[in-house]
Amino acid sequence: MLNRLRDVFRCFEHHDVHYVVIGGIAAVLHGVPRATFELDLLIEAASSNAQRLLAALAEAGFVTAELTTPASILEHVITVFKDRVRIDVRTSTPGLIFQEAWSRRETMSYQGQRLFVVARDDLIASTRAAGRAVDLEDVRLLLAPESDEA
Repeated sequence: MLNRLRDVFRCFEHHDVHYVVIGGIAAVLHGVPRATFELDLLIEAASSNAQRLLAALAEAGFVTAELTTPASILEHVITVFKDRVRIDVRTSTPGLIFQEAWSRRETMSYQGQRLFVVARDDLIASTRAAGRAVDLEDVRLLLAPESDEA
């Protein structure tokens, strides 16, 4: 999954998009062994950031980015872009406030590409707040001592 997203993260960096990776991919990046088929992002809910996000997605080849506007992104809690991969863009999510998550974000690298990931404690808070069974299992694995994870 991350292989298909490397160009997306490169474009985010090029356009200075303020985002943090949340959800399943964030859990994987923090060491949870699980499959996921979409990228979940929490973005700064500002018109200028939404415009940069759309420019970055268009540059990365997401034709669906050309079908929406910054205002539309900000009017909805979630906007789904689905071209080669699915990207769920959230302007808010239970258990997190963007500015706080942004200040605590972790910068990670995948095959030389920098990406911003929600901090482990914030990931635990947001997955608990989501409350789905898969999320609660992620929390259990994130909290488990290394020797207990297997």
